[in-house]
Amino acid sequence: MSDVAVLPGTEDHPHARMVLSTALADSPSHAYLFHGPAGTGKSTAARAFAAELLAAGSDDPESVRRRVQNGSHPDLTWVRPTGAHVMRVEDVEGPVVGAATRTPFEASRRVFVLERVDTMNDEVSNRLLKTLEEPASFVHLILLTESLGRVLDTVVSRCQLVRFEPLPAARIASVLESEGVSPERALACAGLSLGNLTRARFLASPEGQELRAEVGRFVSAALHGGPPEPWRPLLERAERARAEAEERAAEERAERIELEPKGRERRGLEREAEEAAKREGRRARTGVLDLALTLAELSFRDLVCVAEGAPEAVLAVDSPPDLTGDARSRDARRLREAAERCEATRQSLELNVTEELALSALGFRLAALAGEAA
Repeated sequence: MSDVAVLPGTEDHPHARMVLSTALADSPSHAYLFHGPAGTGKSTAARAFAAELLAAGSDDPESVRRRVQNGSHPDLTWVRPTGAHVMRVEDVEGPVVGAATRTPFEASRRVFVLERVDTMNDEVSNRLLKTLEEPASFVHLILLTESLGRVLDTVVSRCQLVRFEPLPAARIASVLESEGVSPERALACAGLSLGNLTRARFLASPEGQELRAEVGRFVSAALHGGPPEPWRPLLERAERARAEAEERAAEERAERIELEPKGRERRGLEREAEEAAKREGRRARTGVLDLALTLAELSFRDLVCVAEGAPEAVLAVDSPPDLTGDARSRDARRLREAAERCEATRQSLELNVTEELALSALGFRLAALAGEAA
């Protein structure tokens, strides 16, 4: 079996390499929980690890690995939550719980990968518990999360933990520079990504720079005053992202459905595709607002650093001077509270609150905390 030291996704994670190398050299556990920030390689490592598990004993292991990478191996099931913020019972009932009782199609094992398991509620986790506790001998589950503290204890206790650390900012900046990003922008995007290479790449892109500029104007409006509804461009960007993602998902699924014969089954697939496209749109919309509020929080965090005489700790090193020029004259405690308000609003969006009202309330509160008359 291949040396897991070079398993894709584990290059920067010694703990993950150690756990997975031991598993592949000896006897793999039936349940693993990969945890760590987004963009650190968990999904890449999960797919590579699944490939090795399924390739074991195969006459053509390279073919197995290729099909796993292409998502076409019949003994690999990859589950993503269908809800914008929650995994549903039907996400695990048939695809995992039911399928785990059936023998593999061609390999000696079946592997199930479940993303964002922190979105499982008690009902979903209870459906999965028996599979986690007493799986068939050929079953292996790989659970992924960015928020270990939000995964139910009943799930955590039944898995072997595999830790993925945030990528060092210097490492991310180096990757971005190798891809043509200027050193100053690369360093800023690396810092703002909080160890997430995928996010850093987005922030360095033209679209990411546009989002950063919109967030900057939102923060500036709180500090100095500005146009009414300074949060409106963020909401409009989120809506565009929703529409584009929904359209892409609809087009992709339409191509697949076109191959199905007409009839009742095809109509059912069309309805499912329509709902799936809507879910993709909601996730894209939520993702934009989530990132925007994170960037707003980090902007106030940078202002706190300046206000407390620690400009060397600023993350957005490429920010224009006017955003930080007067930070020294402001109350660091109030700036810190402004950052906390941004984070509280970001978390509230997961509870399906009205986005427009939440952003409007945040704008007023930030102005009261950080504005020139505060």
